[in-house]
Amino acid sequence: MGGYVLAFDQGTTSSRAIVFDKDGKIAANAQKAFEQIYPQPGWVEHDPLKIWETVRECAQKAVEGFKPGEILGIGVTNQRETTIIWDKTTGEPIYNAIVWQCRRTADLCEELKKAGLTDRIKQSTGLLIDAYFSATKIRWILDHVPGARAHAEKGELLFGTVETWLIWKLTGAHVTDVSNACRTMIFDIHKLCFDKELCEILKIPQNLLPRVVSNSEVYGTVKDGIPGLEKLAGVPVCGAAGDQQSALFGQACFAPGDAKNTYGTGCFTLMNIGDKPIISRSGLVTSVGWQIGGKTAYVLEGSVFNGGSTIQWLRDELKMISSAPDINPLAAKVPDSGGVVLVPAFTGLGAPYWDMYARGAILGITRGTNKAHIARAVLDCIAFQVTDLMNAMRKDAGRDITRLRVDGGASVSDILMQIQADCLRIEVDRPEIVETTAFGAAALAGLSCGLWKNTDELSRIWRCEKVFTPQRETSECETEYNRWKRAVERASGWIEH
Repeated sequence: MGGYVLAFDQGTTSSRAIVFDKDGKIAANAQKAFEQIYPQPGWVEHDPLKIWETVRECAQKAVEGFKPGEILGIGVTNQRETTIIWDKTTGEPIYNAIVWQCRRTADLCEELKKAGLTDRIKQSTGLLIDAYFSATKIRWILDHVPGARAHAEKGELLFGTVETWLIWKLTGAHVTDVSNACRTMIFDIHKLCFDKELCEILKIPQNLLPRVVSNSEVYGTVKDGIPGLEKLAGVPVCGAAGDQQSALFGQACFAPGDAKNTYGTGCFTLMNIGDKPIISRSGLVTSVGWQIGGKTAYVLEGSVFNGGSTIQWLRDELKMISSAPDINPLAAKVPDSGGVVLVPAFTGLGAPYWDMYARGAILGITRGTNKAHIARAVLDCIAFQVTDLMNAMRKDAGRDITRLRVDGGASVSDILMQIQADCLRIEVDRPEIVETTAFGAAALAGLSCGLWKNTDELSRIWRCEKVFTPQRETSECETEYNRWKRAVERASGWIEH
């Protein structure tokens, strides 16, 4: 059977539309960046209408060479936790999207911890109390936008993470898939529904919340009359997943013990743990991976807030490089960082530390330190953070991880992937299809619309492009990693509170 699937990959800094064929190859794609809004230090926002506009423009461009009927289905993957509330009637957002990176609700999170809710939230949702997740962002909007709470209680407003917003704009359906719902901090991962008591504790009216759906089913069809999307009218939107679960699916990590890391704005390590959730004891979170045909797969996950964004900082703020790939030849000028360690806690530290008050630090600088050492330290810190996550995962799951599949923008760096293999002492596999996040959404949609029959067929599509194996001495790597742990201690708790 011929045909194609279209994936919307709505990320933190840009929106993309990618058309995949039955072999998993890219037939067309388009990408558009949008503005990052920083109203105060530690606050991050997006304009939801700009998100929609960029997705719509990318979709229009990506499908221009296709005939009506050739696109069989649409999958959506998205930056998770980012929170949007809009008017049910007008479709107008009542406030900017509060982005997953935003730390404005840190004080509210401290109040919840002091109220003794840590275990209650962890047992139900698999999550730790943190400003990262959606619930406290919803509460902030309801508390700070004039009239918002009253309108919400009357059922006049809708909440959604980005996939919910896009599916609503495309089809009119107000739904959220389980992989995004489980990142809100008010979703019971055992019963697979929103937790009524947690909603009451956080003062979130339940009529604000979307209907929970699986990751591969028809949510609705694209409405007539959307400017530029006339060719897609009537096409089913039939796959959705948060970006990290989508990447795990796109990497064909279908068996318990399979793991991947995405080197994006942040770094996100996920491990498939099978059909029963394991509640972490090591600072990780437990999420729903996906639900297909009534079967649920769970994951352990660790999130690093600043991965690729550290390279962007080197480029945009320090002006040490003119483009992200320039970091590689610069870092290759030195054999190591010369003892320099960079802790990229620009917005605090994520797993396994969960320190909202840590801030960035560069340590070990000497008179001989130059730009190349700093560049190398940037690549090192990305690999060290992923090593932190993988070590925690091995401990929680009680099993070794024999290889790591990688994707995301920074995974194209051979030098970074080699550092990673050296740190972890395992194989690091980079696939031919590096757009694994978008492919995951396409695969979920393709299973629903019949382009692919099952996950076995999808496994055969996955192909390795390069394998990195440990090269450096173990003792040398351990010395550098221990230095990293010492540097993290010094950056921790920097902001007084």
